[in-house]
Amino acid sequence: MSTRITEAEDLGRSTIAGWYTRLAENPCPRRNHWQTKVIYYRAVAELLAAAPGRPLTWKCVVGAARPRGCRSTFYEVAGAHARHGMIGDLIADGSARSIEIAWRYHRTDPVEQLIDETKVWSFWPYRQSYATVAADPGNTSDAVPGELRDALLAWAGCNRSLAAANGYRPPACAVEDLAVLHRGRLAASRALSRLADVLRQVH
Repeated sequence: MSTRITEAEDLGRSTIAGWYTRLAENPCPRRNHWQTKVIYYRAVAELLAAAPGRPLTWKCVVGAARPRGCRSTFYEVAGAHARHGMIGDLIADGSARSIEIAWRYHRTDPVEQLIDETKVWSFWPYRQSYATVAADPGNTSDAVPGELRDALLAWAGCNRSLAAANGYRPPACAVEDLAVLHRGRLAASRALSRLADVLRQVH
């Protein structure tokens, strides 16, 4: 019998969930870096939706950021010295799974890094739809639970260009969730591959 996993348990304690909620739920507006991140996430999502396949540069992302983007805030959000980056939290966690995800999602191009974080931000409402009901897939080593698959397909259907960006790399939180649900039986790299295959079904 599958073991029910709730948001308050394993998925709620995942590294990326901790990163997301720590920033998104910051109650202090004057010190809320998340608001700046969202400005750039939204710009990336809108640019990709408006011109699928168009190469993004930091200049076009800054130009699309509203109310006003600038180079300095862009590099606070993306790049090697970005503040509160997702990769930094994964590395700081230090677990084998987190390090593997960090390695798979490490980017030297700040725009590609920003796209990866934008996927997490965009996918998050869909994640919440399965996080409280997803179940341990059991001993089927590569199975993607139906709740996660449905959420990923629904997100990709509404965000085709974003889903396809960076070589159909899935939202990192979905990769971590799938690895968590398999309770150590599925490596993060394999989880990434399985979810990328799901995303390709939309195109």
